[in-house]
Amino acid sequence: MFNSREYEWADVRVLIGGRLLTRLRSVNYKRSKEKELTYGTGNEPVSIQSGNVSYEGEVGMLRSEYETLANSDGGTVLDMQVDIVVSYGNPTKGGVMVTDKLLGCQFTEEENSMSQGDKNEEITLPFIFLRKVKG
Repeated sequence: MFNSREYEWADVRVLIGGRLLTRLRSVNYKRSKEKELTYGTGNEPVSIQSGNVSYEGEVGMLRSEYETLANSDGGTVLDMQVDIVVSYGNPTKGGVMVTDKLLGCQFTEEENSMSQGDKNEEITLPFIFLRKVKG
C-alpha cells in the first residue's frame, strides 16, 4: 500500500542545546557551495569550479521561548554555541522520521520588534553552523 502522507508543521520538533522548543514558529537551514564559471578561449564557459561549503539558517520563536533560551546562557544568545536537532515526521501516523543534527550552531543576530496591535512577538534568530548530519 502506498502512503502519500506528507510532512506537516504539527510533526516538526526542534531541540536547541537539548531543550525542546514548544513555542517554535519557523525553522529553515541550508547548505551552500561556492561555484563559478571558468572561461577559456571565447566567451562561453568551459567548466564550473567549486569552492567552500557554508551552512546557515534561522529559527523563529515567540518572545517567551527566546527569553528562556537567552537566560539559560547568561542573557544573550550571541555567545552561545549549541547543536540544533530538527525532526520531521510522526511514525504513529504512518510517517518516516527524519532527523537532521546541525552541529556547532552560533547565532549571528538578535532583534526585537513589536508594533501596535501585535498579539505576540516573534523573534527570528539567524545562525551559522559547522555541519549537518542525519539522525
